[in-house]
Amino acid sequence: MEPLMLSAEVVLNYFRLLVTGHGGAAITSKHKLETIDEENLKEVSSHLRQAFVPDSTSANVLGMDWSRRPGQSEAPSFIDDFSDQPAGDSESFIVVHGAGSFGHFQASKSGVHKGGLSRPLVKAGFVATRISVTSLNLEIVRALAREGIPSIGMSPFSCGWSTCQRNMTKADISMVIKAIDYGFIPVLHGDAVLDTLQECTILSGDVIIRHLAAELKPEFVVFLTDVLGVYDRPPAEPGAVLIQEIAVREDGSWSVVKPKLEDTSKPVEFTVAAHDTTGGMVTKITEAAMIAKLGIDVYITKAATDHSVKALSGILKGGIPDDWLGTAIRYMS
Repeated sequence: MEPLMLSAEVVLNYFRLLVTGHGGAAITSKHKLETIDEENLKEVSSHLRQAFVPDSTSANVLGMDWSRRPGQSEAPSFIDDFSDQPAGDSESFIVVHGAGSFGHFQASKSGVHKGGLSRPLVKAGFVATRISVTSLNLEIVRALAREGIPSIGMSPFSCGWSTCQRNMTKADISMVIKAIDYGFIPVLHGDAVLDTLQECTILSGDVIIRHLAAELKPEFVVFLTDVLGVYDRPPAEPGAVLIQEIAVREDGSWSVVKPKLEDTSKPVEFTVAAHDTTGGMVTKITEAAMIAKLGIDVYITKAATDHSVKALSGILKGGIPDDWLGTAIRYMS
């Protein structure tokens, strides 16, 4: 009897895979507790549909969120329209999103990232964090579903992912692969998980993307953020320069290729929000460099822009256009 689940290597023989990360700050109002940036989320979802659902337009989208929305008296009435809908396939991709204004507050206030489930505050914070991040995941799944994208929410905790001293030790991706094999789009998220040494911690979306990239070898990875890319200093500072291309070496070190910075002795600086328990842009660059070492190009750009559309479409693989604003991170052999 043939196995029910194909291996990752077999699956990748017949689907084109993109792993895309939604930065939490790109889809939430990061200074307002548990507030989604509805306009950005809708735009990002629309861009994903345009990039990966062939021949789709906003006019012919049949939504897959059949739940009653706030303010509605009944469920949507277009379900019968699917009976005349021809079977169609979309390009395969995986979405991993951060928490933004969801989860980080609960985790930082209770110290979930530091461990210690024997403490009542930490255990309560673990529960509160998961309630928050899974509620965001549901809203993102719904936004994608309304664009006709067959998205399925998947939580690392529920899939049995765990860490040891905050380093990932167990991450079963069999259900991710099976979902893709059946034509679904997995949507994962940063999560509170169990840790064999410190009992619990926070597993960031960026680390999840790196693990998926290592296992599934996608064509490219896109990080969508609330800024255009990586800057040589905090982007709010006067004179901040957008770094357009970073080369990663075999030893994991990296250098700026484009543009040529005037002061190469000064390290690139990053900012991390006080409530961010996952390292913010620092973690993103570190994980992106590790992905690039695998020979997988990484693009960091601003969500809900023409630049993100180009990154998602894959045209950057052929070369970075002069008018594209973002940061490309590539392996330098």
